[in-house]
Amino acid sequence: MIRRATLRLAALWLAALPLYSATKLLVTVVEQKSGAPVLNLQPQDFRVFDDKTPRQVESVDFTHDTLDIMLLLDTSVVGGVVQPLAEQFVAQLQPKEQLAVVAYHSSADLIQDFTSSRELIMRSLSGVKYGNEPHLLDALFAAIDTGFPDTVFRRVVLLLTSGLEGASRSGERDVVRLARHRQVSIYPVYVVGNERSLLEQLARQTGGASFNARDLRRASADQPGQRVFEVVRSHYTLTVTGNLGFGEKLRVEVKRPDKVQVSAMALE
Repeated sequence: MIRRATLRLAALWLAALPLYSATKLLVTVVEQKSGAPVLNLQPQDFRVFDDKTPRQVESVDFTHDTLDIMLLLDTSVVGGVVQPLAEQFVAQLQPKEQLAVVAYHSSADLIQDFTSSRELIMRSLSGVKYGNEPHLLDALFAAIDTGFPDTVFRRVVLLLTSGLEGASRSGERDVVRLARHRQVSIYPVYVVGNERSLLEQLARQTGGASFNARDLRRASADQPGQRVFEVVRSHYTLTVTGNLGFGEKLRVEVKRPDKVQVSAMALE
C-alpha cells in the first residue's frame, strides 16, 4: 500500500515538471558589403526573439548543404538582362545536386525538370523566349507549391530576376507562409532595385539571402555565380529553447561590428 502511494506521488511530481522543448532554426548570415557567408559564429553571437520574447541559443552548427535547386528565371520583356547569370549558376552544380528551370513572365512554365545534367539545363536556357510583364510573386508561389514533389536534399529557389514586379495575385505573406510550410529558402538575385525591399523580406523570412547583381560583380569580379553558391550551400542550425512557430515575428540578430544580412526559418 505504501509502495503504491509512493509511486502515485512520484508520478504526480514528474507530471508537474516543465517539459523540455526546443526548436531548430535555419539561419543564413552574409556580409552586406561583399556578399560572402559569415563563418565561425558561436552561440553567444546570436540573439533570437519570438515577437519580443528573447530565446536562449543552446547550440550552433555550421553546415554545407547538398541542394535541390529551382532556378526561377525572369523571362518577361525585361528579363533578358539576367540570362548570362543563369549560365554561370548552372556551372556551379555539383554531382549529387539537381536543378530545375522555371521560366516566368505573366505565368510560370517548367522548361526543364530536375536533372543533374548541365547539358540539358543549358539547352533549356538557350530556348527561352522573352515577353509579357513579370508576375514575380505568382511565379514564386506556383514554383514552391508544386515544384518540389520528389526532392530529397535542402530545397532552394534561386530567383533570378530583373527586380520588377507586375500585377501578381499572390501576396508576399502568401509566398512566405507557403515557403515556410514547404521548407523552401528563397535566394533572389536582382538587377534593378525597384523591388529591393520585397526581395530582401522574402529572403529574410525564409532563411535565404538577397543579392544585387551589380554588387556581386564588383565584389566577386568574374565569379558572381560562385559567390552566390557559397552562400546558398552554407547555413547555421541553431537549437533554441522553447517552441517557436512559423510566426512573422521571429527575429534573429548577430553581434558583428560590420553590417550583415541575417535570415531565419524554423525547421520542422
